[in-house]
Amino acid sequence: MFIKFRINGEEKTAEVNAEDRLLDFIREELYLTGTKEGCGEGECGACTIIMDNKTVPSCLVYAYEADGKELYTIEGKKALEELEVIQQAFVDAGAVQCGFCIPGMVMSTKILLDKNINPDREEIREALQGNLCRCTGYVKIVDGVELSAKRLMERRCKVNE
Repeated sequence: MFIKFRINGEEKTAEVNAEDRLLDFIREELYLTGTKEGCGEGECGACTIIMDNKTVPSCLVYAYEADGKELYTIEGKKALEELEVIQQAFVDAGAVQCGFCIPGMVMSTKILLDKNINPDREEIREALQGNLCRCTGYVKIVDGVELSAKRLMERRCKVNE
C-alpha cells in the first residue's frame, strides 16, 4: 500500500507493507537513524517521535498509520528549530552520557515545552516518565529540560520584541 505523509517538513510518498513498524520504516527506508530501538515494547522511549503534535513510540505504530500525518524525528532540526536548542541545552547541562535515549528525551521535551514553557521539576519528570535512561540519575536530564525552557523562553521574547 502507498502512504503519503510529511516527515521533518518534507512531503513523502512511500510503499509500505501492512506489518511494517513505523520505527523500522523510518530507520531502514528513510535512513533516519537517530530514532533508536530500545525495548520494542513502547516502554523505554528511545523510539519516540512526534506524530501530529503528540509523542508516540514508533515501535508500536504501523508504518501505514503515518498516512496523512505529520512526523518529526530528531533529524528534524531544520523544520523544528527548537530541537537544536533543546539538544544544545542537554549537552550544556551535562545530561548526555551514552546518548542512546536522548533523541526520545528531546522529542518528549519539545512537546512538553510546546504545552508549558515554564514547567516545574515534577512536571518535567512526569512528561519524561515514558523515557528511560540507563546512564544517569535523571537529575541532569531534568536540568537540561529546565535550561531548554529558559533558552526557548528567551528566544520567544526576542522574537516578540
